[in-house]
Amino acid sequence: MIYWLAAICSLVLSVLFVPLFRSLALKLGFVDQPNKRKIHRKPIPLMGGTAIYLSCCIAIVSFLGLEPLSITILIGGGVLVIIGLMDDAFKSKGRDFPVWPRVIFYAAVAAFPLIYDIQIMGIRNPASGIYISFPEWVSAIATFFWIFALINMINFIDGVDGLASGVCTLAAFTLLIAALVKGQNDTALVAASLGGASIGFLAYNFYPARIFMGDAGATFLGYTLAVVAVDGAFKKATFVTVLVPLLALGLPIMDTAIVMIRRLIAGKGLHVADKMHTHHTLMRWGLNQVQTVSFLYLIAALFSLLSILLLLTTG
Repeated sequence: MIYWLAAICSLVLSVLFVPLFRSLALKLGFVDQPNKRKIHRKPIPLMGGTAIYLSCCIAIVSFLGLEPLSITILIGGGVLVIIGLMDDAFKSKGRDFPVWPRVIFYAAVAAFPLIYDIQIMGIRNPASGIYISFPEWVSAIATFFWIFALINMINFIDGVDGLASGVCTLAAFTLLIAALVKGQNDTALVAASLGGASIGFLAYNFYPARIFMGDAGATFLGYTLAVVAVDGAFKKATFVTVLVPLLALGLPIMDTAIVMIRRLIAGKGLHVADKMHTHHTLMRWGLNQVQTVSFLYLIAALFSLLSILLLLTTG
């Protein structure tokens, strides 16, 4: 019951905070300017990510307190929101924020959970049932790359109204179910809080979007989902529990893999923004924004359902 209370708390806070930050963004001129790479044709207020962060973190601290997991989300997520707002400030002026400062901060944040021993520890051999602990350096590298990758993956798919927030909602509640099955109460509370905040934001972000989450929101969502997966499904994992977060986040993982391959084939830089993402392809095929997002929701939901079925039937 407490998990659903946390989700409702963050949802209500998100519904209340988003209009406030939308008004503030409009007053400050903090808007995402259209360009040839973007789908929207008029400036859209940013700062939605700040509302998501505050809603989620207030719920987490209220129900969990200041524990290693909540501190990891508060501090790491807070750094990403700050650097994301700087990036979004450049967008509001029609400019691009330099790549390397973002990469440095993303890398620092990806390593931050290791301070609190939140890391991928090992895996249980499905044949013998023996638990295999990873060497410390393997755990650290695997954790770092998983978190760093997911920070960017969620940012990559945030290109159509409601897509990132909807996909993250599905992923958060899938990881919530996985945590409950494994009896991981703290992880479940964080997942529930994130899911509630994402739903509240989605009410304003679905087409036609009245506000964007910006890099501040997308990177925070990616980071928190990654940390939840490490602290939950990846902790003392079996082969099946490893698959749970990989499937729950199957859509952004699949989209990123496709885009990276296309950029390599085209000889483009992997960091250079373009219109090669799955949602861009679907819209070129004739789907409108609502149809595109609905189709991708369906794919994400199927991935999530498959992960839950695997967990319940083999766990």
